[in-house]
Amino acid sequence: MASRGLSGEEAARRRREVGPNVLPAPAKEPAWRRLAGEMVHFFALLFWVAGGLAFVAGLPQLGIAVFVVIILNGVFAFVQEERSARAAERLRDLLPRRATVVRDGQVVSIPADELVPGDLVRLEGGDRISADLRLEAVHGLAVDTSTLTGESVPARPAVGETVFAGYFVVEGEADATVVETGARTRLAAIAALTPSGRGGPSPLRLELDRVSRSIALIAVGVGTAFFLVALVVGMPATDGFLFAVGVTVAVVPEGLLPTVTLSLAMGGQRMAERHALVRHLEAVETLGSTTFICTDKTGTLTRNEMVVVDVWMPAGRAAIDGSGYRPEASVTCTPPEAAASLEEVARVGARCSSGQAVEVDGRWVARGDPMEAALDALARRVGLDLAADERRAPVVARFPFDPRRRRMSVVAGGQLLVKGAPDTVLPRCGEVPGAATALDEMAHRGLRVLAVARRRLSGGTIPATADDAEVDLELLGLVGLEDPPRDGAAAALAACRRAGVKVAMVTGDHPGTARAIAAEVGLLAADGRVVTGADLPPDDQALGDLIDHDGIVIARVSPEDKLRIARVLRGRGHVVAMTGDGVNDAPALREAAIGVAMGRSGTDVAREAADLVLLDDDFATIVEAVRQGRATFANIRRFLTYHLTDNVAELTPFVVWALSGGRFPLALGVLQVLALDIGTDVFPALALGGERPAAHVLDQPPVRGHLLDRSLLTRAFGVLGPTEAVVEMAAFLAVIASSGWSPGEAFPSGGVLLAASGAAFMAVVLGQVANAFACRSTGRFAWQLGWGTNRLLVWAVVAELGLLGVFLLFRPLAELLGQSPPGVLGAAVAALAVPAVLGADTVHKAVRTRLQQRRATRR
Repeated sequence: MASRGLSGEEAARRRREVGPNVLPAPAKEPAWRRLAGEMVHFFALLFWVAGGLAFVAGLPQLGIAVFVVIILNGVFAFVQEERSARAAERLRDLLPRRATVVRDGQVVSIPADELVPGDLVRLEGGDRISADLRLEAVHGLAVDTSTLTGESVPARPAVGETVFAGYFVVEGEADATVVETGARTRLAAIAALTPSGRGGPSPLRLELDRVSRSIALIAVGVGTAFFLVALVVGMPATDGFLFAVGVTVAVVPEGLLPTVTLSLAMGGQRMAERHALVRHLEAVETLGSTTFICTDKTGTLTRNEMVVVDVWMPAGRAAIDGSGYRPEASVTCTPPEAAASLEEVARVGARCSSGQAVEVDGRWVARGDPMEAALDALARRVGLDLAADERRAPVVARFPFDPRRRRMSVVAGGQLLVKGAPDTVLPRCGEVPGAATALDEMAHRGLRVLAVARRRLSGGTIPATADDAEVDLELLGLVGLEDPPRDGAAAALAACRRAGVKVAMVTGDHPGTARAIAAEVGLLAADGRVVTGADLPPDDQALGDLIDHDGIVIARVSPEDKLRIARVLRGRGHVVAMTGDGVNDAPALREAAIGVAMGRSGTDVAREAADLVLLDDDFATIVEAVRQGRATFANIRRFLTYHLTDNVAELTPFVVWALSGGRFPLALGVLQVLALDIGTDVFPALALGGERPAAHVLDQPPVRGHLLDRSLLTRAFGVLGPTEAVVEMAAFLAVIASSGWSPGEAFPSGGVLLAASGAAFMAVVLGQVANAFACRSTGRFAWQLGWGTNRLLVWAVVAELGLLGVFLLFRPLAELLGQSPPGVLGAAVAALAVPAVLGADTVHKAVRTRLQQRRATRR
C-alpha cells in the first residue's frame, strides 16, 4: 500500500466491483401482512368462523358484531407492536456518515459508504470504525469492542491486527487499510445471524391455540348434538341446522379475544411503570413462564463503570467506598499517614491518563477510557487540583501505550510518570516487599490492577525511547479497579432462585472477572463452575448437559455461542430469557423465548431485537417483570374461568329445550348471549385481567400447566356455572309459572316470555357480578380479599349493572334482544344469583382446601 493511498479513479473502480459500504437490507415484512397476521392466527380464526356461521344462521347482527370485535382487536394488537424488531436495519445506523481517508496523497473526508478495500483510513479518538480494517500504524490506540465481543475493557490492538466495523475508538490514533466493506464485514455476518433466529410461538400463543381448539371442539360437538335433537323433535332440517349453528356460536366466548389482548396491554403498562418496556404483547406472559435466564455481566449485573476500590502502597493501604465516577467518596487510609502516598498515586495515575470523569445532565460519566476516567475520579476524591498541577508542571514528553510494553508514561516536572500492567512495571522497580502478595490478593478478588510508578530525571534529559526511560522505577502503588455490581442484583438473583428460575452468566468478558462478579452477587453455583466458549462441546446433547445448571458461568462466548446456547436450552424444554446490550447479543435475543435488552446503555440493535427493554438497565427490574408476567398468566386463568362460567349459564336454556323435546321454551336467545359475551361481561373480565400480583407469586416455581386444566374446568363447569344456571332457570320459570303456565301446555303469551327471558338474563348478569369477585382467587374467599381492593373491578361491576339496565329498560334494544323488564318476582329470584354463586364458591374452596390439607398430612 502506498502512503498516497488509492487514487480517486481506482477507488471508483473498486466501488463498482464491490458495491457501497452498506449492510444488505433484510427482507422487510409489509405492514399489511403484519396486520393480517393479527387477524388470522388460530385464536382469531375461531371467531371468524363463529361470525360466518352467524350469517348462515340468519343472525347478521351477531355476525357483524363478532367481526367488529376481531378487527378492533387485531388493529389494537398491531398498533401495540408496530415498533417491531428491525435489528439488521439498526445495524446500518452504526456506520458513521463520514470517514477520513488518504486519496491521491491528500487527507479527505468522504461518506462512509464510499469506502473500498485498499483505502487508507485515519482513525482518532471518538471515531466509529466504518469497515473491517488492518492496522498499519498505531499511536496509543484503544478501542471499545463491546458491541461485538461483549468485552468491557477497551482493547489495545497492535500493528497487523484487524479492527472491525462497529468498534469505537476510545483514544489514540491509527492508520489502517480497509480489508472488507459492506456485506463482507464481521458486523454484516452478525446482521445475517439476527433475522435467522426463530424463537417460535410463545407459551401463551401455544396455550391460546390449545384453548381455541378445545372451545372449537366443544362448540362443534354441542352444535351437532342440537342439530340431531332438532331433527328428533320434528323440526325441519333447514330450521334445525340454523338453530344448531346459533347454538354453536353461543358456545364461543366472543369476549375472550379482546379480554386477552387488553389484559396483556394492561400488564405491559404496569411493567412500563416499573421501567420495563414491552415491545411484543405476548412477552408479558412469557416472562412469567421463564425457567432459565441467561444474563450478560457488563451493564446488566454490573454498572458498566470502572471504579477504584483499593490502593496498595508501600506505606499502607486505602479503601475507597464510592459509586461510579462521582467525586464524592469515602476514602480510608491505613495507617492515616498513608494519605500523602495515596495522593501521589492518584496524581501520577491521573497525569498518565487522558480519560476524564465528567458531569453530563447531572450524571457523572466517563469521557474516554473508563479505566482512566476512574483514575481521574480518584484524584478528585482525594482533593487534587489536576488543572493547577498541569499548569505548574506541564507534560513535555509522552511515551504512548503499546501492546508490547503494556504500559505508558509521560514526562512532567522533571519526573517520568508511569502506569501499566503490574507484570510489566514491577520488574522495573526492583524488590518491593509486599507488592507481589497484594497483587495476588487483588487479582483473586477479580479486580483489574494497575501499577503506578515514577522516576526522577536528572539534568532535564529526556530519554529517546520508552525502554530507555522506563527503568529504575519507584513503585508508588497498585490500584485495584472493579466494575461494581448493581444495587439489588444479589437480591434479584435470590428472588429468581426462590421463583424456581435458573440463572446463568453468559458473557464475552474474561473468565476471572466473570467469576468474581458472579461470586459477589451470589450467582456462582456451589461447585464454582466456570467454562469458556472454547470449552463448549460441539454436540448439542453434551452442551445441554454442561450448561443446564443453575449458577453456571460461561465466559468468552461469541455471538454464535450465545445463539446456540439459547437454541439448546429451548430444545430441552426451557422457556429462555436472554439479556444483552450489544450488537453481538441480537441473534440470541431473537432466538430466546424472550429477549431482554438494556434501554440506557444498550445498543439500538439489541433493543430492536428484544421483546422487553429495561429502561433503567437494572437486572432487578427483571424480577418485577417476572412477577407481573406470572400475575398476567394467573389473570388470564381468572377471566377464562369467568367467561366459561357464563358459557354454562348461556348454554343451559338450549340444553333444557333439547331435553324437553322442544316443549320447554328457550330462556335465552342467541342475541342475548352476544350481549352477555361482548357487553356486560367485558368490563369485569378486564378488571380481573388487571388484578395485582399476589404476594407469594415468586415463592413458587413457574406454572408449567395449561390454561385450561382440570381444576379450572371443574370450577367453571362443575360449581360456578351450574349455580348460575340453576338460578337463571328458576327466575325464568318463576315468571312464566306466575302466569299460570305449566309444562306440557302451549307456551305463554309473548309478553310473559319476554319478561321471563329478562329475568333469566338478569340472573346471569347478577351471577357474573358475584362470579367476578369469586374469581379473584382460587383459594381465598371473596371477602378475605376485600371488596374494594381492586377498584377497577368495583367500577367494572357498576358499569355491568348500568349495561344491565340499558339492555332491559331501553325498549328498542330490549326488543332487539327479545326481552323486557322481569317484574318484582323475576327480579327477586334473579337477585338470588349473588348469594348463591358466592356461597357455592365458598363451599368449593373450603372443601378443596381441606382435601389439600389431608393429602399434605398423608405425605
